[in-house]
Formats: sequence, structure tokens, C-alpha cells
Amino acid sequence: MKLLPSLKLAFINIKTSKLRSILTMLGIIIGVASVIALVSIGQSSTKSVTSSINSLGTNLLTVTVQDSDSNDFTLDDVNALKKLSGVKNVAPVVSGRVTAKYNRTSSTINVVGTTASYQTIKNTTVQNGRFLADIDNDLRLKVAVIGSETATTLFGADNPIGQQIQLNGTSYKVVGVLKSVGSSMGSSGDNTIIVPLSTAERLLQSTSIQSVYVQAQNSNMVTFAENELNRSLYSVFHDSDSYSVVNQQDVMDTMSSVSSTLSLMLGSIASISLLVGGIGIMNIMFVSVTERTKEIGIRKAIGAKRKDILMQFLIEATVLSALGGLIGIGIAFIAIKIYELFASTTVALSIPVTLLAFAFSVVIGIVFGVFPANKASKLNPIQALRYE
Repeated sequence: MKLLPSLKLAFINIKTSKLRSILTMLGIIIGVASVIALVSIGQSSTKSVTSSINSLGTNLLTVTVQDSDSNDFTLDDVNALKKLSGVKNVAPVVSGRVTAKYNRTSSTINVVGTTASYQTIKNTTVQNGRFLADIDNDLRLKVAVIGSETATTLFGADNPIGQQIQLNGTSYKVVGVLKSVGSSMGSSGDNTIIVPLSTAERLLQSTSIQSVYVQAQNSNMVTFAENELNRSLYSVFHDSDSYSVVNQQDVMDTMSSVSSTLSLMLGSIASISLLVGGIGIMNIMFVSVTERTKEIGIRKAIGAKRKDILMQFLIEATVLSALGGLIGIGIAFIAIKIYELFASTTVALSIPVTLLAFAFSVVIGIVFGVFPANKASKLNPIQALRYE
């Protein structure tokens, strides 16, 4: 049996029962669209987070104080870390939520109190104005560097540089606006205010450092610097549970593990729709065999062989699943564009996942089409011609 006539016959039979064919393909369509959209969005989110982590460099270490209330970690302790072998620079951080107000506009925003070294260590870029300077901390100046989203929220289209904003009722002069860094893990990096550590302690009513960003001399010194930090911190807290030291590679490994597990889980859940779609195709093809029993008998009577009948129904099932796969790819593309619109992010359609999902849909059609096709090929021509 030639392939082209079989394809034409398959399309004719599909067009004859359009509604039934669409309902049959629905499971395949939903499955393919779900697999492609969910995995593509998951992979793009992972790449975005990974890119943000990589932008900080491979020689970054983060010290976190687990209980800053019971463990008073001061600026003197931070300065001691700066003197350790393998450590290039440190940036202590205190943070909290405050009410920021400009004229009649107010918003609750995260405030970070730190030093000038924060800019270098965290690779922070100023879009307009300047970042904090050492003199700001030394003289306890009430100055602030604000994120791009904060600038839009409080000032709209106006230039915020030189303007006074109220943070919990205290006036701070805006000296800089940060370049937009977008969102990561559902949190915006642009909705923030950075002030000198010396004034943040009074603003947030806390003199205890919550975390410290540490820059190692180079990527080869990270492990050595981490060991030095652990030794020094243990002498301060006398309890390894009171603090943690994390390097960028630890974060990358964790992210890789989480993203792989998440992508596998999402893909597995969405693949269930493909299996359901395959069962739907098998069910409809069995119905089709029953409806076309007389047609099969006539074809066998005029010389059609068993393999011809087998291929006819198998090709029809494969065409159904392939069409469902193609429509699913189109719907996945639309779903990704809608997600980009609402999430204000960019998602790249995963070509390998798209090809794999389409191939899987075709295989599903073949596997679940074999049984009804085999039944059709085994029909006795005399009994088939008598069928009403």
C-alpha cells in the first residue's frame, strides 16, 4: 500500500468527522502544549536566576547570622573578617521594611543598610547619580540610593536625584538610582532602597548585622576563604548552628538540582495528558473500525491484503496524533507569549523539548493505534460484508 494514498484517505476520514476528530486530538493537544509551555517557562526561569547568580562572580561568599537577636554580630566583628587570609572585601548588611514617602505618595519598601563596598561585591550598577561612599557611613549622612521601580513608584517621571524622601518619618536625600535588574524567584530587585549602614541601624532600630557579603581574592581562594570564615565565626558565636557560610557554587548546585527536579515533575504531570490522549485515539479508532466494517470487507474482497488494512488505520491514528501535536505546539507558543505579557519576562521556546513532545505524540498515536488497526486487519471479509 502506497503512503500518499493512505495519507489522503486518512485526511478524508478525519474531515468527515471534524468534531469527533478534534475531541479525539484534545488530549494530545493539551499534553503537548502543557509539556512545552511548562518546561520552557521552568528552564527560562532557571536561566534567569542562574544568570543573576553568575553576575555576582564565582568568588562571592555569603555569611548569614541565623539568630541576630540572640547573637549580636557587630561592625567590629565584620572588620575582623576583612583581615582574614583569602578575603578581599566585605559588605555588612542590615535590612528591613519601612514606609517610604514622597509628597503624597507612599509605599512599603525593603531597605538595605550597607557600605560602599556593596556595589563592587554585588556588582550593582547605578543608572543615575552615584552609589554610597565611605564618607556617607563615616559622617552618618542620611542619603539613599533607590531602585528603578522605587523611583517610578515614588517619583513617576520626575528626576529623583536631589529630592528628599521620608523613611519612617526621617528625611533622606536621594543621591542615586540603580539600573533595573528585573525579578528573580518572584521577588523584584528593583523595589529597594539602599542607605548607609550607620544610619540604617538607627532607622531599623538594630545594631546587629544580619548578613555579610564576602569577596574572596579570586575563584581559586574561595574554599580557603570559606574555611577561614568558618574558623573566625566559630570563635565569635561558639556554635556552628548560629551562622552559615554559603558560596556561589553551593547556590548553583542547589539551583541546578531544584530546576532539574521541577522540570521533570512538570513534564511528567503534563505527559499524563498525552497518555490520556492516546487512550482517546485508541477508543475512537475502535469505533471507527466498527463503523467501517463493511468498507473493510469490500476492500478485502477486491484484493486488499491484511497489511494494507493495518497500515490504513495505523496511518490514520498517527495522523490524528501528529495533527494534535502540531496544534499543541501552536497553543504552547501562544501560552508562552501570554505568560511573557503578564509576567513581564522573556521565555525562550525550548526546541529540544518541543521536538521531543511532538515525537512522543506521534509515538503515542502509533502505539495506541496498533490495537484497533490490528483488529481491522483480522476481520473476515465475508462476515464484514454481511455486517449491518
